[in-house]
Amino acid sequence: MSRTDRLMRLMDALRRLPAPVTAARLAEETAVSRRQLYRDIATLRAGGALIDGEAGVGYRLTEDPALPPQSFSRLEIEALVLAVGELRQTGDAALEGAGRAALARIIATLPDQQAQQALHTVLRSFRPPPVLEAFHIDTALLRRACWEELALDMRYCDANGQTTEREVWPLGLSYSEHKLMLLVWCCLRQDWRVFYVSRIETASLNGHSFRPRRVPLLRDYAAQYRRNAGAVG
Repeated sequence: MSRTDRLMRLMDALRRLPAPVTAARLAEETAVSRRQLYRDIATLRAGGALIDGEAGVGYRLTEDPALPPQSFSRLEIEALVLAVGELRQTGDAALEGAGRAALARIIATLPDQQAQQALHTVLRSFRPPPVLEAFHIDTALLRRACWEELALDMRYCDANGQTTEREVWPLGLSYSEHKLMLLVWCCLRQDWRVFYVSRIETASLNGHSFRPRRVPLLRDYAAQYRRNAGAVG
């Protein structure tokens, strides 16, 4: 783990865990020794973070210079907490964890009264996560390819059991109740395609970039979708 990632994880732990947080718990959260943890605490303090406490007592983050003060209405706070809770419906543990970490950073910037409201919201989601079709590939690869506009070589099995290999330009991911879908520009068909991720047998980066085509392609796809929807209606 890089030093930057380690310090970010430590800050997330200080924001998220009930204070005061013991050095043992922080060391466990950040996967470092206590000696390294004490050095990281000193580094954060030198960078401007106000961290109260000491070894043997526990630590509390009282001011985070990286986050400016924010203010939200009570309904906005409820919406944020509910939205993060709904991330479990994606079945993606990494995405759900990222949402919780982001929410913790937001709550850390709120005035005391609003922070208390965030801890005692009345809108909650208790729906169990759906049973999604199993994936053969890592969805982190698909996210990276979309973000960085990187082409994929992909083997796909359609509903009839026919397998094809093709180069695709991944544009975005979308969720239905039990399926995850990947929108691509298919270089084989020279057209947009939506593939069920569960039917992608293999996918790998091929070293080609389609930058800066992603945004224009998404814009064209949205325009075509609206035209087709209007024609059907």
